[in-house]
Amino acid sequence: MPECLNHSGEVFDPVRRKWVALTPEEGVRQAVIKYLHEEKKYPYELMHVEGCITLNGMSKRCDVVVYDVEMKPKMIVECKRADVAITQKVADQACRYNTVLRVPWLLLTNGKQSLMLKVTEESTLQQVAEIPEWMELQKP
Repeated sequence: MPECLNHSGEVFDPVRRKWVALTPEEGVRQAVIKYLHEEKKYPYELMHVEGCITLNGMSKRCDVVVYDVEMKPKMIVECKRADVAITQKVADQACRYNTVLRVPWLLLTNGKQSLMLKVTEESTLQQVAEIPEWMELQKP
């Protein structure tokens, strides 16, 4: 049994600092959080899980929002279960959230397939090959 999984089928979330139910989507979320932290050097302290935003008068939750050192949102991470394809519908969902947060980066993932998008100055989306390193997010 992995050290981060307990006997109740829960996984430890280092961002929220608590045990949470290991659903298929949560497994993807925890994998991407671990990757961002260990491989791309994103601090756990500057990630927020299931942050609530208000969109068209409705409460919505972003899977993960990454902030810079000045606590400005820089990236929205939208996670789906492994059996949910990363489609235009998923991109549209992240873009709707971005009308509120106005971040320059969107990461869409189901754990098997990931799509990294940069929001250009013209507010168009440009696909990029790699998830940016932490220091890249610090740039204006």
